[in-house]
Amino acid sequence: MTTPLWEEGIALSRCTTIGTGGPAARFARPASLAALEQLVQVAAAEGLPLATIGLGSNLLAADEGVGGIVLRLEGELAAVHVEGERLVAGGGAANAVCLHAARGASLGGLEFACAIPGTIGGGIAMNAGAYGSDFALTVERALVMTADGADWLGANDLAFAYRTSAIRPGWVVARAELRLERRGGDTIRRVIRALVAERKATQPTNRRTFGSVFKNPAGERGAGALVEACGLKSLRVGGALISPVHANFIENAGGATTADCLAVIAEARRRVRDEFGVELETEVRLLG
Repeated sequence: MTTPLWEEGIALSRCTTIGTGGPAARFARPASLAALEQLVQVAAAEGLPLATIGLGSNLLAADEGVGGIVLRLEGELAAVHVEGERLVAGGGAANAVCLHAARGASLGGLEFACAIPGTIGGGIAMNAGAYGSDFALTVERALVMTADGADWLGANDLAFAYRTSAIRPGWVVARAELRLERRGGDTIRRVIRALVAERKATQPTNRRTFGSVFKNPAGERGAGALVEACGLKSLRVGGALISPVHANFIENAGGATTADCLAVIAEARRRVRDEFGVELETEVRLLG
């Protein structure tokens, strides 16, 4: 009996950190490079959009559902190991798992990832960062799967910039090599503790969110400060709420839909545009 390539009708509200989203028409969990390549080839041959969702952060999926193929990398595509001062991770490896492996090997440079609840693949694709660091500072190369096959892209080819990279929709970061540096284990733990404490004090870490809503615009004031200055903390549409803790986060206050979240985002963008003449750009990824 042939194993199906995907499941049908998986509720994305169960797969996203914000807890919204309709069913995925096709939900696949490739656990090997060969399985991933097969899915990418099928998507290309049938003209199906392909999207990787990682652990479901930084993501809003349409309430009506998402067509094409939705991927979550597992097995060897989520494995992590250390080679000398290099960390090798599957694109589906959780940032927390990678950080734990690096800390265990007394390797520093990835501490900032304690504030990013996603995967290595997603972090590389958007050049995620926090506290003055980002993946561009550590990634040596990444194995990227496209319809043309798998190819290693070096740091220059990845063309990292603020919250973006050369990774295009439909491409999949299957594996990555990160160059870290030797540091004392106590030093690494101390930095992580300080960053975690700061995050808990300034962000809604115990609420359902998808992460940051907007990219920070050029200038001294961040997106959250601009939204807050418009008096929009605690603005609510349906079950979606601008966090009273940090205005660059939207909380699922109960029963939120993606439409609720998009309505809040639209109002925040409008108010900031009217008040400050700044056009906020969303950081969250939209599916469907």
